[in-house]
Amino acid sequence: MAFLGRLNDFDQIKLLADPRRLQILRLLMITPASLTQLGRSLGEHPAWVRHHLKKLEEAGLVAIVETRKNAGVVEKLYAARSGGLLLQELILPAQQGRPVVVFSGSHDLAVELLAKRLSRHLNILILPLGSLDGLMTLRQGVCHISGAHLLDTNGEYNTPFVQHIFPDRLMRIITLAHREQGLITAPGNPKGIRSIADLARSDVRFINRNPGSGTRLWLDQQLQHQGISPKKIRGYQETVSTHTQSALSVFSGQADVAVGLHAAAFPLGLDFIPLFHERYDLIFPQERVKLLDPLLNALQTRPYRLGVENLGGYETLHTGEQIPL
Repeated sequence: MAFLGRLNDFDQIKLLADPRRLQILRLLMITPASLTQLGRSLGEHPAWVRHHLKKLEEAGLVAIVETRKNAGVVEKLYAARSGGLLLQELILPAQQGRPVVVFSGSHDLAVELLAKRLSRHLNILILPLGSLDGLMTLRQGVCHISGAHLLDTNGEYNTPFVQHIFPDRLMRIITLAHREQGLITAPGNPKGIRSIADLARSDVRFINRNPGSGTRLWLDQQLQHQGISPKKIRGYQETVSTHTQSALSVFSGQADVAVGLHAAAFPLGLDFIPLFHERYDLIFPQERVKLLDPLLNALQTRPYRLGVENLGGYETLHTGEQIPL
């Protein structure tokens, strides 16, 4: 039996871009198997299977679940573990029950709200990897939909990146919402933090976002523009993968400041210094429209839009609009 767990490592996902490893994982999701059995199912020599199985094992996607003797030979049985279960609906045949949508991309509280509102009809599995890694995951075919807020040097959001990563595919970009980001500090802002320049102060502890996230890319551009070396920022190398974790780091006193969403600071009673507004889009291939219809329809409903606006720092005037490519 496969172990329960969640896939949360982009390097694991990249391994599955290789169709041979994906096929091995597919078989091991169904039932444990030995090298010999896998070779027979795939029509390949066990040595070939061993090479790819070792990569999957090193990444924590498969594990030995049983060792037994067969005709005097010790035989190891492997099974899918951890992240394999998250991708089940992508790589196994369709099953009965709620449809499953795998979302991979930038962390967003409005996406989480959407998943909750659709939970009775659609099971949305959220994998917050960051904007860039989310698009690469979508390119590799191991998620159905992604979310991004990538600002190009020409001032345009997301479209240049989608055009570059998917030059040969028909893609759709739908605006989820516009949202506000800024500096999150403790209540009352005891350190008097007002700007990005304050992150370099010796008495300020910072918590950063993961590389590849749109927030991290924005910050790095600002630091370069202002001539601030990341080495001067205490905590620059300390990262979390969601806006919620950023806010909790400040709330718990582990950090004095983070760059993140107003909506993450608001429920914790933290102070917030606005820095910029941005457009957050949903990105998916045209062929996924039918699967995603319930999600796309929900964007148009008044209850959902009101729920998003109540999160704090969100604007839904353009929610559901398609961005031309």
